[in-house]
Amino acid sequence: MSRRTSRYTNRGTSRTQSALRVFLAACLLAVTAGACADGRERTLVVLGPWTGEEGEAFEAFEAMLSKLDDGTGQTYTYQGTRSLRETLVAQLEAGAPPDVAILNSVGELTEYARANRLKPLPAAAAARAYPPWAPPLVVDGTRRTYWVPLKVDLKSLVWSREGRSAAAPEWCVGLASQATSGWPGTDWIEDILLHQAGPDVYTRWATGRLSWRDPRVREAWTTWADLLGDRSKASVDQSLTTSYLGTPDPAAEAGAVPRGLLGSLAPRCTHEHQSAFIRYVYADDRVRADPSAGFLRGRAAHDGAYEVAGDMAAVFSGNPAARTLVERLSGRTARTLWRSEAKEELRPFFPDATDPQPTDPTGRRIAGILTEKARTLCFDASDVMPPVLRDAFHRAVLRYFGKPTGARLDELLGQLDAVREDAAPETGTGTGRLPASGVCAPPGG
Repeated sequence: MSRRTSRYTNRGTSRTQSALRVFLAACLLAVTAGACADGRERTLVVLGPWTGEEGEAFEAFEAMLSKLDDGTGQTYTYQGTRSLRETLVAQLEAGAPPDVAILNSVGELTEYARANRLKPLPAAAAARAYPPWAPPLVVDGTRRTYWVPLKVDLKSLVWSREGRSAAAPEWCVGLASQATSGWPGTDWIEDILLHQAGPDVYTRWATGRLSWRDPRVREAWTTWADLLGDRSKASVDQSLTTSYLGTPDPAAEAGAVPRGLLGSLAPRCTHEHQSAFIRYVYADDRVRADPSAGFLRGRAAHDGAYEVAGDMAAVFSGNPAARTLVERLSGRTARTLWRSEAKEELRPFFPDATDPQPTDPTGRRIAGILTEKARTLCFDASDVMPPVLRDAFHRAVLRYFGKPTGARLDELLGQLDAVREDAAPETGTGTGRLPASGVCAPPGG
């Protein structure tokens, strides 16, 4: 989730990919003449969200992946970008999609599948599509699996420095994230609703089957405002412009890892609501991660429910080797290689409890929650929603945070309801939504 740019980005721009596709098309027409003798037709392009430190972790994995070659000479090029949706849409419109894309939005993946942009996965990969990360879809009357999780994360967490009391937390908030600013706030509201109203209500809301003006949804918003408490204009402005990663230490060298919000905004704040991925920022600090349920004014009956997210691989090209690649990426051998090559604090969480998990103390604790403690896992609600509704949710959170009044909230919820209705396949322009059965599930694997 780092904002820094991976060195893979420079060698994987859409212009380069388009040129490669043109070259390959010429190869297909002139194959008998040996036009592809240099082997470039065997390179598969993988588009993904990992840049900076995470990109470096995947770079090591990609290098090791080449050793899985079965004699075909297959090679791979990875393009990491923080503007994943925009890059993918541009490539699809240009007729030059990547062979494989790794996305965290099942709402987007659902739209692509029902628009026949995705290729169904082979049985071996489909068997690893653990719920709730990769539910099967019915497309053109046939039930198939179109994506599989490569790595997963736990979102229902609160971070604090050791020794800080949980009795009266002062919350660190950073809502800035380039084009997707606002998602740290949507994570708050989603987590609160899950623990106050439970998985069933959460699922109906996430899939567009419950009004945004429902009192339980409204209560999640007002609870968030109450938890944050009164804030000065200067504090609000700071949160709206501060990255969710915090800021680098002024004394550190250029390009240093940010200090996280606990290091950037302290001592004015003591606790942070953030996903498990943030552990690499706090790798050298005495920072503790606890389940968020005890902080959110929820019901004890829902303490065993946790919000999760994931990075899913899907096939966008007709090249059979792309399906084979996804099968390899989701397999135990590849996961073992990825874990061994990544820095300890960047070792991924996998959905199967039998797969290798992180070994650092914080990582082990989080993995234990994911695979042993949790009774129900619910996929990030905004990533379940159609992209147009997700983006509207992000913007609404920013507006509400700036002015958390009842009148402002009523206005925003009404606007979100209008977007929901327009995105619904039954009444509006939407291309489909995820089935209710695909949002929450017991831990799989």
